[in-house]
Amino acid sequence: MQVAITQWGWGWLPADWRVSRLALMVSFYRLIEACVCTNMQKSQLEVPGCNLLQQLRSAKNGSASLTTLLVTHPDCIAHDPGAGHPECPARLSAVLKALAEPQFRGLVKREAPLGDKADIARIHGEEFADAVLSCIPESGRVALDPDTIVSNKSGEAALRAVGAVSSAVDAVMAGEASNAFCAVRPPGHHAEPDRVMGFCLFNSIAIAARHAQAVHGLRRVAIVDFDVHHGNGTQAVAETDATLFFASSHQFPFYPGSGAADETGLGNVVNAPLASGTGGPAFRRAFETRILPALDAFAPELLLVSAGFDAHRADPMAGLELEESDFAWVTARLLETARRHAGGRLVSVLEGGYDLKALAGSAAAHVQALMEQD
Repeated sequence: MQVAITQWGWGWLPADWRVSRLALMVSFYRLIEACVCTNMQKSQLEVPGCNLLQQLRSAKNGSASLTTLLVTHPDCIAHDPGAGHPECPARLSAVLKALAEPQFRGLVKREAPLGDKADIARIHGEEFADAVLSCIPESGRVALDPDTIVSNKSGEAALRAVGAVSSAVDAVMAGEASNAFCAVRPPGHHAEPDRVMGFCLFNSIAIAARHAQAVHGLRRVAIVDFDVHHGNGTQAVAETDATLFFASSHQFPFYPGSGAADETGLGNVVNAPLASGTGGPAFRRAFETRILPALDAFAPELLLVSAGFDAHRADPMAGLELEESDFAWVTARLLETARRHAGGRLVSVLEGGYDLKALAGSAAAHVQALMEQD
């Protein structure tokens, strides 16, 4: 059940009362909570296109509603796995250059804090986290596996990536922004609870999901991954926990070898494998027929997105044939789901994407869709 509240202006108030309209809004918010929210989920109190309680919290905190937050940090560029490595610093530089264009002036920008080791431990355990950070060299580079190479600044970068996503969750939960994009590296979705893998040290998005549950008391958190490679690390966390939902579209068979359609966890995992050469129409059908209906049925209180752009047709690392318009489309559809169930709360994080021009254009299309929320 939903309650529609009619919006009104403030012109009818006497001039000396208008300065107190924030106090009136806060009082109204408290009245709603006291009188109504005992019998109804707060997320069901909506005005068209936004969550009323989130809007009032935003006003109470002195922040604008319907804003998109960009979280990043220079430390994430300093992570350098070496010449010729596809997960290079230029990736993030290309994304940030694209997001510096005039059409993105409305973004609210924040620097990522260092991730909390207690947050990391919820997924990886303290011993594993300490072991990874202890491998960071003072100079030169160390290969943690054949693909995952670290330099002297990689530890700070990985901690900033974790901190970015968790702090973005805090921001959208506080109503300081409607949604957020975390432009960080290294990526995270291949990192399993006890294993670094595929350029990834810590699974930032899974860590953020647990953070949302532990800090904000959420009962249902969903993660959707449209990177060309299956998010095996994220699935490893979600598949045994019914409070999480994980869905992935990805090339299959392909690295890392997981992600078959029959991998369903507790019924909370949906894999949509796509053959090499698959283009936009089939990608969209996979979302419309498999992922989005299951996501709707789960009714998440927060939606997290692993935004990898290596399914672009120009990307050298895989064989799917998506265009920038496909990433804009899927972002808009995921926002619709977030509005239905989570008051619009959506946080995305950069995963893959290795052709610099395609990556920049696709990330820009994704963020533009986040900003176009109505």
